[in-house]
Amino acid sequence: MTRHRHGRFAVPVRDIVHRSGEMREVTLEIPTNEKWGEGLVSIPEGEQIVIDGRVESVHEGILVTATVDTRYEGVCGRCLTDIAEPLQVEIQELFAYPGEETSDFEVQDDHVDLETLVRDAIVLSLPFQPVCQPDCPGLDPNTGERLAETAGEEPREPLDPRWAALQDYTTDHDDDAPRPTAVSGTAENTEES
Repeated sequence: MTRHRHGRFAVPVRDIVHRSGEMREVTLEIPTNEKWGEGLVSIPEGEQIVIDGRVESVHEGILVTATVDTRYEGVCGRCLTDIAEPLQVEIQELFAYPGEETSDFEVQDDHVDLETLVRDAIVLSLPFQPVCQPDCPGLDPNTGERLAETAGEEPREPLDPRWAALQDYTTDHDDDAPRPTAVSGTAENTEES
């Protein structure tokens, strides 16, 4: 029999293995040893992962049901401000007894290792486009400043001085503005609108 090295997320279940109907409450508080996630937000290294649940012996193996609490950090997808929010994930998985049928998760040496299960559940629950607030207006496309901070202020000058001449341009049509006159010898438009 091969002995496996038990990780930090391993829960001993020797007392309930092959005892269908037996159950035990489990609480673990474990810091991450590396960053989890690669998007705009992730679980930073050293962040506490709190697992609160139970392990139950069933005929096929050990059923793990738990709530996982942690906190993610990153940047808002609209205005790029730093954000940190709590995250709660619920997990439930059967750790099968070793045997002829293959399973994603198995009881090994009277332990269930929750690390892969917890990591996958947390990383898949991280928001793809996180926002600092639900109605975050984002960044001003001209100045690059946060619109939430500049609300109600006069627009600032463009960052690039080559565009300064366009700042006074308006799309309003002024009927009293002088129009270029037709050059002699060209036909004038006599059609009235």
